[in-house]
Amino acid sequence: MQKLDFSLEYKKIETKNDGLPAVIVAAGSSTRMKGTDKRFVPLVGVPILARTMAAFQNCSAISEIAVVTSEDKIADVKRLAAAYAIDKLSFVAVGGGSREESVKNGLLLFKDKYEKALVHDGARPLVPTEVIERVAEALGEFNSVSCAVPLKDTIKRVDKNGISVETPIRSEYVAAQTPQGVNISMFLSSAEDLDLSQFTDDTAILERLGEKTKIVEGDYRNIKITNPEDIDLATKLIEKEL
Repeated sequence: MQKLDFSLEYKKIETKNDGLPAVIVAAGSSTRMKGTDKRFVPLVGVPILARTMAAFQNCSAISEIAVVTSEDKIADVKRLAAAYAIDKLSFVAVGGGSREESVKNGLLLFKDKYEKALVHDGARPLVPTEVIERVAEALGEFNSVSCAVPLKDTIKRVDKNGISVETPIRSEYVAAQTPQGVNISMFLSSAEDLDLSQFTDDTAILERLGEKTKIVEGDYRNIKITNPEDIDLATKLIEKEL
């Protein structure tokens, strides 16, 4: 497994001629962070969103980046990109009322130039280069791609009273991560007729059209920062690799 590069030194990576755009979604309200805006929380001295953008900056499969964020943070994102030399950043756009509405806003920026794009959570700053590359490569053949890892825990389906009604076979399930890859026009077409607030997964939008989602290998280090405990875990992961 490739060692993660946490140096965050600016790298001028030669982009592949058929490179793909990436939409980084960073418009959430950070409600579980106890009043702290996780986008700008430092991890070993570097803000979370800066690490996330750098992961795509330093991947040759990525040609352009768009960050979708809240309106009041647009200037802050631009300053962050300038400070860390994220020169692949082409757009900083305003997000929507839900995650998938924000994804839609980001994809609209690229619809006239690209057929397909990657979508990534801004709160997943430790995504390894090889995971981004695997999704990008699979997207050359499929219209819907997600990286994922096998479940470690047994899962149960419960009813509204908290009673277990099913214990699925764990080996048949995976935990989806990002980046995910989508056909832009297909996503936008499907999204027109859906209540996007009901969705938390980009590929699920295309699955409504009957598209099959290709699953590629993710990475357990590719955690999503959602609460203060995740900050501690991410810090330990970074320090372990230094």
